[in-house]
Amino acid sequence: MRKFYPSLKDRVVIVTGGGRGLGREMALELVAAGAKVLVTGAERSDELAEVVRESNDAFGQGRLLSIQADIRDWNDAKKVRDVALESFGAIHCLVNNAGRGMLLVAKDFTSRPALFWEAPPEGWCQIITTNVNGSFLMSRAIAPVMVEQGFGRIINVSTSLSTMSRRGYSSYGPSKAALEAASVIWAKDLQDTGVTVNILLPGGASDTKLLPDGPNRFGADGELLSPSLMRAPILWLCSDDSKNSTGQRYIARLWDQALPRNLAANAALDKSILFV
Repeated sequence: MRKFYPSLKDRVVIVTGGGRGLGREMALELVAAGAKVLVTGAERSDELAEVVRESNDAFGQGRLLSIQADIRDWNDAKKVRDVALESFGAIHCLVNNAGRGMLLVAKDFTSRPALFWEAPPEGWCQIITTNVNGSFLMSRAIAPVMVEQGFGRIINVSTSLSTMSRRGYSSYGPSKAALEAASVIWAKDLQDTGVTVNILLPGGASDTKLLPDGPNRFGADGELLSPSLMRAPILWLCSDDSKNSTGQRYIARLWDQALPRNLAANAALDKSILFV
């Protein structure tokens, strides 16, 4: 158990896209801190089974469960909510991490990004419907539960501002810009309910399956960040410590674990954009 966050003991968290990459790191760290976690995946995969096995081996049976669900589908979003309630009895936190990336637009997008008039319409729309609509549908399904209980945390995983307007990054950049705008509106809509909404981003390209394999596997600056950097900030954002933060934007790369947790959060806060 993570002694620094007693409020995370038995806290119920849904992590979409929790079978791989950033979602996997956050899900396992939350279980290690005492939370109960439900991870989703668009397909029933070995990755989902593996993250459940790893959690069972390290932390005991039943603390991390998985469900196949397409978050772009309203019925599936409600199914995730219902399974979490049936399995754990509550939902305290939602991490909207599941997303589609630029590989749907161009297989070699890091070396030759597709200009918007070259982007396949089906790939463009799939990115938008997952990253924007999917996050909305999950939040729409779960927010009423949080409002009724007077407590909740919604964390939307985003990307760097430079990526939102980078040449050739349509529609991934616009999808995350839309998600951040929605996050601020949701935070305002949820004022005085006990439910907060915040944004968390790695702070650079992360070493995940959203990137191509081979020699073109690199970020815009040539650097690849470890998905593990999401661990510390997600604990704080899901804990009681973050109760006074809503509509804010946190950069995981700037999180200094040598600092006391609230000071680390302040250091990671993107002060160039203070929404609320």
